[in-house]
Amino acid sequence: MYRRDTFYLITAGLRGGKGTPEQVATHPRVFATFTAPSFSPVHNRPSGPAGTVRPCRYGVRHDQDDPVLGTPLDPDTYDYEAAVLWNAHAGALWRRFSTYLRREVAKRAGLSQRQFREHARVSFAKVAEYQKRGAVHFHAVIRLDGPEGGDTPPPAWATAELLTDAIRAAASRVRVDGPVVDGRAHTFAFGRQLDVRIIRSADFTGGQELTERAVAAYIAKYATKGAETATGALDRPLKFAAELAQFDISDHARRLIRTAWTLGARKDLEHLRLRAWAHMLGFRGHFSTKSRCYSTTLGALRDARAAWRRAQVAPPVPQDGETTLVLAHWVFAGTGLSDAEAWLAASLEPAPGTEGEPTHG
Repeated sequence: MYRRDTFYLITAGLRGGKGTPEQVATHPRVFATFTAPSFSPVHNRPSGPAGTVRPCRYGVRHDQDDPVLGTPLDPDTYDYEAAVLWNAHAGALWRRFSTYLRREVAKRAGLSQRQFREHARVSFAKVAEYQKRGAVHFHAVIRLDGPEGGDTPPPAWATAELLTDAIRAAASRVRVDGPVVDGRAHTFAFGRQLDVRIIRSADFTGGQELTERAVAAYIAKYATKGAETATGALDRPLKFAAELAQFDISDHARRLIRTAWTLGARKDLEHLRLRAWAHMLGFRGHFSTKSRCYSTTLGALRDARAAWRRAQVAPPVPQDGETTLVLAHWVFAGTGLSDAEAWLAASLEPAPGTEGEPTHG
């Protein structure tokens, strides 16, 4: 149900509906994927230009469901500390990126930040997904609107190409300072693999380009995909570190969880609550978020569904000139015999073969 609601939420922001005007389909829109940086080489499944599968750095041509995919080539050199801390700061990095993006769009339009708010607005909806290596990355629909959101048309200078260029610039410059752990300072940024594709209307693509429905289905697919499905991690919090021994998980996932648990014991990192989120490999953000003016909300969809269900079970409303006669009247009669009452009733029944015999006093 959550996945289906997310599909309708994303679709409403692409083509209208659910209280969102249909004119949003004419606004500049892109689908962007933001990845995490590398923490060490891992087993992957690179593909060639024709879709053929090439060997990974280890020289192995992996199957699509190979459990070794995403695991480090050398676990001893994998930066587990940075991987966990990246997940813990991914939400803050996205928030900083959204600020940088507005600045980059305004700069390309020749506007100040204050002027930009008077001419246009950036709206988005995103979901977080775990890669097989356990690092979070984001899929996002990003749209340029008028100053009041989807209800107002964007200015003439707002194009999908300008938005794409601004996204690439903002993603390459955004940084979030992390903690200093044992003398090592951490700074977090997005990885070099950034994919930005313009979304076209399904009526004009001929099935060759990225369409609205394909984007909505793709994002909704990952709205309920947790760490346990991608990396083989856990689906519930840990109470004690010793619990890890009883779970059948990969060594890579086990080391990520143990690293989060160990870091969570540090006083200088207690604000990250890494022990509470160790089962999520340190990620503590929402899996599905959107800006205020992108489209409807999950709460509004739930309320509409509840109202529809109430209407289905409600008695029909009499029309003009019609009356409804209610013939039923309900009162509470009781709950039956208690155990003691049932025993007493059974003991008062006559013995078999004695019915009708006289009673002697």
